Amino acid sequence: MTIKHYDAIMIGSGPGGEGAAMKLTKSGRQVAIVEKHAQVGGGSTHWGTIPSKALRHNIQMLVDYKRNPLFQHTVEQINIDYPQLLTAADSVIQNQVATRYRYYARNKVEIIYGIASFIDAHTLAVINPDGSEDKVEADNFVIATGSSPYHPQDIDFSHPRIHDSDSILSLARTPKSLTIYGAGVIGCEYASIFCNLDVKVNLVDTRDRLLSFLDNEITDALSYHLRNQGVVIRHNEAFDQVEPMADGVVLHCKSGKKFKTDILLWANGRSGNTAGMDLEEIGLEVNHRGQIKVDKTYMTACSHIYAVGDVVGLPGLASASYDQGRFVGAHIVDGECDWSMIEDFPTGIYTNPEISSLGRTERELTEQQVPYEVGHAMFKSIARAQITGHTVGMLKILFHRETLEILGIHCFGETAAEIIHIGQAIMAREGAANSLLYFTETTFNYPTMAEAYRVAALNGLNRIF
Repeated sequence: MTIKHYDAIMIGSGPGGEGAAMKLTKSGRQVAIVEKHAQVGGGSTHWGTIPSKALRHNIQMLVDYKRNPLFQHTVEQINIDYPQLLTAADSVIQNQVATRYRYYARNKVEIIYGIASFIDAHTLAVINPDGSEDKVEADNFVIATGSSPYHPQDIDFSHPRIHDSDSILSLARTPKSLTIYGAGVIGCEYASIFCNLDVKVNLVDTRDRLLSFLDNEITDALSYHLRNQGVVIRHNEAFDQVEPMADGVVLHCKSGKKFKTDILLWANGRSGNTAGMDLEEIGLEVNHRGQIKVDKTYMTACSHIYAVGDVVGLPGLASASYDQGRFVGAHIVDGECDWSMIEDFPTGIYTNPEISSLGRTERELTEQQVPYEVGHAMFKSIARAQITGHTVGMLKILFHRETLEILGIHCFGETAAEIIHIGQAIMAREGAANSLLYFTETTFNYPTMAEAYRVAALNGLNRIF
């Protein structure tokens, strides 16, 4: 049997595999992607980023409709349940899949459907959907298999009342009440989604504050607004056991607290998808969460094998995974990559209200003894926010008191993940070009949310002059 040879093979067609494949094929390399599912796109497209964000958007439109005084007389006629909202996201998923197929066909990226495992350091065995086996070889590999929800062994995830962030997307009804264990990004996003469907939500956090990697003022605002929407938040809890019952499920915590609700959403951690790949056959080790160790170039212990995206751990963002894939593609082609911006990326969190953050927080600047000041723009004073009715939120700029260099940008409110990119472009400039004065000396369209940068910059300058 002839074994087909490629310059590089990507294992997984999510953002990391896609980024690497497109960079390599654009550089003239013969590449293939091995995908174990029936369609390309990975978990980001089918179970993570796209469906959950489409779901959140549809719910936000429903909330906006109910709040608009023009439609108050019709609100009682609206009766949309969770499965209907999920169905509305299907078209987005299929459009994303179709777009990727066009890209791969146009750029001669071969898609191999099957489950991959290493025979040796340059050969993969691929179990095809019909059960047959093929072998393929490559000079380089990029492992981009993503991650899955972490499942403790003592929790029965086959029970219809116990869900993870994948299975919650196939929930066949709107629950009356919900306990979410884990208050990370996924837990907070789903708390926002379900509370706006009038579901009673308990958000059980294992830490002392929500999303502690963010700026404290932002997380304080998130906590306030989640509670204002009816979410009950409990910090510093650890689960003892999960007890499914005929009429609900009970989360027992070590503190003695018990949370009985219609369903439980387990959102506490993720594990790298490395099982069954026979990585030990080629000398690669994984940690207790199935994640592969890499160096700063995303190279594994084998110099021709790289790993990117969720399978290597944080940050667990689709945007960062795609850029890591592109970075690795450049490294394979050129033997090096001088792209330093890969470590400075924005965080987008699709709670309600939305959060986006870039750069250092007040806590970090204080610990580093950097002389900084703060400029705020409250959305309630921005004309565009008043027009749209999305007046909850703020833009916060952290800048050096002496040089006016922008050190961090933190945004809380509707379209925060879009707003952040204006500041990102200025922060990426070098020297004096990265200055708060850019925002005070630039004309912004009016009315726009972008105008918040001018308001925040003037607010900050008023604090030091």
